[in-house]
Amino acid sequence: MPRPARRFALAQRPFQLLCAGFFVCGFHVVFISTHLPGFLQTEGLSATVGTTALALIGLFNIAGSYYAGLWGGKYPKPILLSAIYASRAVAISLFLFLPISAATVYVFSALMGLLWLSTVPLTNGAVASIFGVANMSMLGGLVFVFHRVGAFLGGWLGGLAFDALGSYDMAWKVSIALGVIAALINLPIKGRSIEHITAGAAGR
Repeated sequence: MPRPARRFALAQRPFQLLCAGFFVCGFHVVFISTHLPGFLQTEGLSATVGTTALALIGLFNIAGSYYAGLWGGKYPKPILLSAIYASRAVAISLFLFLPISAATVYVFSALMGLLWLSTVPLTNGAVASIFGVANMSMLGGLVFVFHRVGAFLGGWLGGLAFDALGSYDMAWKVSIALGVIAALINLPIKGRSIEHITAGAAGR
């Protein structure tokens, strides 16, 4: 990707906010997929419940990703992203508030599956809508870098918190807070195209 276009995108507030939101997505995805089975065992549930929970997340992720992409063609993508991150925060909060049982775990897993990677088509779609498709491969990859940084921190800090505190309570609270923050920062994003990347700049 041409440097002028890359520098331009990184300097734009909508792109920065999309990157920050995708960072939260990575944190959630890897924290939950890595530490949910261990958390459930600390709550007295069997390893089978943990593996079934992950399987349900994967199953419902299919529908979540499909419908997110479908609705992203009809409704403003930043608003949908905000709704997804807010729904994650609510789902995690309710999961921790209610008594932990196999039934609540499976319902939570199904909900998280619907919200799992549904951010991917919406985030990439928002990038394409705002900056165009000429540089979509690099801009999409650049946004994904932030997702991977969040993923690393979600996996690492989840384990670090458990080792230091003896529970996952703090890590769950951080996940809820990040969900709220991601919901808020996606609201001001406008899906309008930014025309400042000229054909000449994109071609250099």
